[in-house]
Amino acid sequence: MASILFENGVFLEARSFGASGVRVGEAVFNTAMSGYEEIISDPSYYGQFVIFSTPEVGVVGVNGQDRESTSYCSGILVRHTPTRYSNFRAREGLGAWLQRQGVLGICGVDTRALVGMLRDEGAMQVVISTTFMEKDALAKILRNTPPLREMNVIPMVSNKATPPTHGSYDFNTLAYRPLAHTQHTIGVLDFGVKQSILNHLGAVGLGVRLYRHESRAHALIEAYKRGEIGGVLLSNGPGDPLKLKNEIKEIQALIEARIPLCGICLGHQLLSLAYGYSTYKLKFGHHGSNHPVLHRATGRIEISAQNHNYCVPEDIEHVATITHINLFDGTIEGLAYRDHPILSVQHHPEASPGPEDGLYIFQEFARLVRSPNTALLPQTT
Repeated sequence: MASILFENGVFLEARSFGASGVRVGEAVFNTAMSGYEEIISDPSYYGQFVIFSTPEVGVVGVNGQDRESTSYCSGILVRHTPTRYSNFRAREGLGAWLQRQGVLGICGVDTRALVGMLRDEGAMQVVISTTFMEKDALAKILRNTPPLREMNVIPMVSNKATPPTHGSYDFNTLAYRPLAHTQHTIGVLDFGVKQSILNHLGAVGLGVRLYRHESRAHALIEAYKRGEIGGVLLSNGPGDPLKLKNEIKEIQALIEARIPLCGICLGHQLLSLAYGYSTYKLKFGHHGSNHPVLHRATGRIEISAQNHNYCVPEDIEHVATITHINLFDGTIEGLAYRDHPILSVQHHPEASPGPEDGLYIFQEFARLVRSPNTALLPQTT
């Protein structure tokens, strides 16, 4: 019997089906109805417990092909998980996989009620023991553990991805098609990059050179001057971007060097901070694969995959054009910076898991790398 204690004092008993142990993390909810393997292995969830709003999780097992990295969330909470799985791609069950990866799996809880609690009160710390513990004992652990919002966990996830084979993945034939050649190579500042981002960069003809999060700007600038890279992508990643003060200084140097830049999720936030516009924390964040985003230039509503707790401020429009808006709450989802070859998006255009409406962002970045002085995304009037 597992024991759960939330920061607000809510105490629950449940069942464990994953790894064993006692773990503390930040509880967030995810509204995606599929793609749990990608979600669990998304480095941006490092240090967090994911509460799935969909009631049945684990039906199609785990295949390994959909894994995003070797970094995982702390655990998952689900209403129910089946004892059997069925899918032609599956290689093992969800519970067995969680045990091998050291991820807690908790079932038998009213996840709908927990989602409502987090929606009303915001993301919060939680401690979970896979064996029964008294509430007072769990409360002591919770009090003595620093919350995720006070920690810098980027060193735990940087450069954990596998460098991609340059090509594209065909979801119809489940085959990998290598490109005939790589048109340009870019640097990826890795704050916890997802494998799908690397794959889609390869799919648009961009080779990848991975740089750890603490890499100095002068190394990338020199590589750019020598023609070894044609731009830099700032990846997704976990935690509060304000904790990355050294990385922000290095990004400022990249901006001054006028290197083509693209930011995704955390990278989007770091660019805002590098320009001097502070980020802020959302009440419960955006986590799911069904968030509507307005592309302002075309008027098109794109369905997006999202995973973030922080946003950039509206006054960023003093230095950038707002290209995308979240239709749930009006927060900024995309920017094209004026007078610099820089674009960024808050959502995940790599669509893993989720729809493919935003894949054109990789094509836009490839165009920017090829021609740094051309216009970015179509501008609104």
